[in-house]
Amino acid sequence: MKTFLDKLALFLATGAGSGFAPKAPGTFGSLAALPLIWFAHDRGLSNIEMVWAIIIISVIGMWSTARVESIWKTHDDGRIVIDEVAGMFITLAWFPFDAFHVALGFALFRLFDIWKPGPIGYIDEHGPGAWGTFFDDVVAGIFAAGVLYGLSSMFAGQL
Repeated sequence: MKTFLDKLALFLATGAGSGFAPKAPGTFGSLAALPLIWFAHDRGLSNIEMVWAIIIISVIGMWSTARVESIWKTHDDGRIVIDEVAGMFITLAWFPFDAFHVALGFALFRLFDIWKPGPIGYIDEHGPGAWGTFFDDVVAGIFAAGVLYGLSSMFAGQL
């Protein structure tokens, strides 16, 4: 019998069930992050509050990932998408929540999450346990935010 905390960890780690999508669960997990990011923007969270939100999501994400990996006796299971939620939040936290930034940020995050260049791939392949499952997407979010910043700056005033 699963405990309440097991069920909570499963709900969180699978991005409220979005990780159970039969195809592209990481994409669905990334999409599941958008209402949370919209809510943070709609509430007008300050920069420091965005940092705290990312820290909270990451702590909850690491806990739920480790617990579910233990329950399922697996590592980096595709159904675990809380890491995509954190990566998307990092990607979009400091940009306007508009069609340009959301669409481009989403595309960039998915690109880096799938492609896994440099340190993203290293963390994915060599990171132990939940740490490896989770933090490759955190770094993918940082990469995506950096590229999004450059593109956003380049096109500022032209949109």
